[in-house]
Amino acid sequence: MVRRPLLKWVVPALAAAAVAAQTPGVFRVQPLRPVEELRREALRLRPPAEHGEFLPSDLVDLTTLDPGIHLDIRYATADNFLSTPLYTEARAFLQRPAALALLRAHKRLAASGFGLLIHDGYRPWFVTKIFWEATPESKRAFVANPAAGSRHNRGCAVDLTLYDLRTGLPVEMPSLYDEMSPRASPEYTGGTVEQRRRRDLLRHAMNAEGFTVFENEWWHFDYKDWRQYPIGNATFEQLRDRR
Repeated sequence: MVRRPLLKWVVPALAAAAVAAQTPGVFRVQPLRPVEELRREALRLRPPAEHGEFLPSDLVDLTTLDPGIHLDIRYATADNFLSTPLYTEARAFLQRPAALALLRAHKRLAASGFGLLIHDGYRPWFVTKIFWEATPESKRAFVANPAAGSRHNRGCAVDLTLYDLRTGLPVEMPSLYDEMSPRASPEYTGGTVEQRRRRDLLRHAMNAEGFTVFENEWWHFDYKDWRQYPIGNATFEQLRDRR
């Protein structure tokens, strides 16, 4: 059984929830159950058992690759679809081959005046469990089923967008990050021509380095070797302590 002091989760969550509704540009849903209740339950559970041989996990902190790779880890704040912090640290990790491929995509995009802004990488399985149990059934096409694990849990999926190298600001895309609507589809034909051009530019750069976009989310990309890694459940603090 994994135990965590509840205070470090509950106090930030309550403070964040008080201001969550004031933040524009963030898609939100009403959780089916209180997130703190779901967190307590998820931390008591273990990921599904897997069979077969897997490569050893070799998660790389993306900020160590290039200072131009920026982070906006929404799940470390209340600015996410559940309006509650899910992480205690704003960190982003990928398995080493995926991380190096991401770096190549980042450098490729620089020629077009853009850099990568990371929203999420490796995600502990218990967070995936929270997402599933908190999300209304009508929106579950946008969250992974914890019974099978997520490619984020394997360290081979990344949520990201572009930022303008001249201004340092995120660009506008056809939808918000984590927006659970048809606008989030990588094939959505609405929005502006420029929004779609940037979305497609991101997709082209990521595809060229071995990533595939998720069918429902223009921001979510899976690395080609994701099947070679096991489901992970280590917290960011545990990853830090192992190094």
